[in-house]
Amino acid sequence: MIARHSGGALLAALMLSACAGGMIPPSADGPAPVRPIPSGEAATRSVPATPRPTLPVELPTDPALDKGTAAGLGVTRGPDIASLIPSGERARLALQAFRISCPTLMKRTDASGLTKGSDWNNACAAASSWPEASASEFFSRYFEAVQVGDGAAFVTGYYEPEIAGSRTRQPGYEVPIYRRPTDLIDVDLGQFSDSLKGRTIRGKVNGTKFVPYDDRGQIVSGVLAGRGLELAYAADPVEFFFLQVQGSGRLNLPDGGVMRIGYDGQNGRDYKGIGKLMKDRGLIQAGSMQDIMQYLRAHPAEGAAIMNENKSFVFFRELTGAGPIGALGVPVTEEATVAADPKFIPLGAPVLLSLDRAEPAGVWIAQDTGGAIKGANRFDSFWGAGARARGIAGGMSARGSALVLLPIGSAARLVRP
Repeated sequence: MIARHSGGALLAALMLSACAGGMIPPSADGPAPVRPIPSGEAATRSVPATPRPTLPVELPTDPALDKGTAAGLGVTRGPDIASLIPSGERARLALQAFRISCPTLMKRTDASGLTKGSDWNNACAAASSWPEASASEFFSRYFEAVQVGDGAAFVTGYYEPEIAGSRTRQPGYEVPIYRRPTDLIDVDLGQFSDSLKGRTIRGKVNGTKFVPYDDRGQIVSGVLAGRGLELAYAADPVEFFFLQVQGSGRLNLPDGGVMRIGYDGQNGRDYKGIGKLMKDRGLIQAGSMQDIMQYLRAHPAEGAAIMNENKSFVFFRELTGAGPIGALGVPVTEEATVAADPKFIPLGAPVLLSLDRAEPAGVWIAQDTGGAIKGANRFDSFWGAGARARGIAGGMSARGSALVLLPIGSAARLVRP
């Protein structure tokens, strides 16, 4: 989400898997109250639309291609995009997001196999001075469309949560928000065996052995306490759990200030979606964000145990500049950034979505990843912060078709004439 392990696909992540609002005023009687989810906010009313049909799939002819990448899955040349890119705010924001992605985009290795860094040179040079009022023309002039695999898109939403927090521990603020521990180690297994290329594990050294890192239950119980890792403190463990799912957020401080925090690693344990778990046990019915939070708060002891069944735990750092920061290493852009699987979509590439909901249709830029965002044509759309963003992201579930926009000329290497 924001380099989150769920990214954020908040509702989908809670249910199935694994991404500036008003401040909470300080209270003279104690800590600021936890912001509730107003009725109707968990899911904003959608605007229906008719998605563009997907294209017939052209399967790759080279059996040596890795089927776990876009090039191996199959790439089909798309239609002319000049008439497909809507003008307006979405295209303007996408141009801004593409522009700030370019320095990284031109240097990074594309795991999808779709592009080389030099492919982006002309588009990035033009983007630096292109007038935003004609952003849609920029995309149609410098890009051509391809469909990866069957092109059937599924899009969820994420946002930047706002919760009550404090830089120091005090009454009402008792939930530690931890920095990344120095003994948490990332291991690239590909350095040990070609068969493990692309796989990474996290853990710690215990004597002469490399072992799994402490899980959520152990961390919540205080195994990291006293090591100076406390970055801040949250007021509500349930709100903090949801913020960890998103991977970044804003702490509304008792003095009226705001502290922004961003993802700085995860303990390496597998993510378990507690929404599906709770629904399977008959604890909730609809499985919405509201349902989950209300049950956890109404049954605090059982709720704590349920949250601990998700053994994954996210660590944070304070963000002082632009942000939140996505997996590409640049700030994500409200209503222009999507999280995608980099094995199928080049990070930094534009994506053209046509869906059964009108709100997320148009051009987005793949600037982020997420643990629940796996496979071709699976996207998580970023909606910013505040009540509107929370409402849209919490109820976002859209299906349709997706086209990846590649620099003109690069598609010739991928598709049959």
